Amino acid sequence: MEKSEEHEQMPEPVRDRLEALGKAQGSVIVVGSMNADYTVSTKRLPKPGETVNGGAMKVLPGGKGANQASAAARLGANVQLLGAVGEDANADFLLSKLDEAGVDTADILHVEGPSGTTLITVSAEGENTIVYSPGSNSKASAGYVQSHRDTIAQCAVLGLCLESPISTVIAAAQTAHDAGVTVLLNDSPFMDELPHELVEATDILLVNQHEVAQLLGLPDTESTDDYDWYEVVARFTDYGFDRAIVTLGASGSIVIEDGRWHRVSAAQVDAVDTTGCGDSFMGTVLAGLAAKFTLLQSAQIGSYVSAYAATKLGAQSAYGTAEEVIEYFS
Repeated sequence: MEKSEEHEQMPEPVRDRLEALGKAQGSVIVVGSMNADYTVSTKRLPKPGETVNGGAMKVLPGGKGANQASAAARLGANVQLLGAVGEDANADFLLSKLDEAGVDTADILHVEGPSGTTLITVSAEGENTIVYSPGSNSKASAGYVQSHRDTIAQCAVLGLCLESPISTVIAAAQTAHDAGVTVLLNDSPFMDELPHELVEATDILLVNQHEVAQLLGLPDTESTDDYDWYEVVARFTDYGFDRAIVTLGASGSIVIEDGRWHRVSAAQVDAVDTTGCGDSFMGTVLAGLAAKFTLLQSAQIGSYVSAYAATKLGAQSAYGTAEEVIEYFS
């Protein structure tokens, strides 16, 4: 597609780090979900009770855990996914797409019943609505995760979201934390009161601007320009997080670390579909941390990788390799 008139070049330090992700010694493990995304494009999103005409339905690989793992693997990181698929055709489809992305799927659990699914509607402006049905994702137990404690202990960073049972997420975080592994938690689907054990075992929290408002009791507005970010930093610390990233969509992100905050600009593109862009950002941050980049440096890379993902339809199907992202922003 044609690039935006606001299209920009990627800064050389960001490009160099992006190229270096494939040479990292550290590995990434993601404990999370795999879903078949049933996606329909419409001129606009329907209002409650309204029916609108849509285009042809596409079945695309998704699930926050699978998305994050795929994004990191496509960038060259060494990535393993732990989770569960069902006994349906979607299971084979999801695993084949993960294999294509370069994700290690050897220890994924196979259970009875359907795999996870999502129903997604995408508007002409690239906005979306999503309904999630857990399926097999609900059967990835704490015991399953703990049986892979040795594998988790050997990775550099663990990625988590909340599409898995909360007991499983806590067990994964505690297993990694006890081994000295960095834990990055994406509070999505959003939970406003995170369990104390999970907060204690998490090193970095990733939330979007609406989630941070609900989590910390801030005004939930379309713009965060009026936020006192030093106050936000203090509230994060009170909640139990010294390190965090707040994604702001087209306005970029805020990285919080060591009592300070830094704004990361968004890369400008013509958005086609924002589905899975947050997951591509998270996956990039995981890859960056595994490569021993700082949280800020990792978020700067994520800005370009997630913007690239918005130029195509779907989640995993829209993710680029380091070379593709670099070429787009050259």
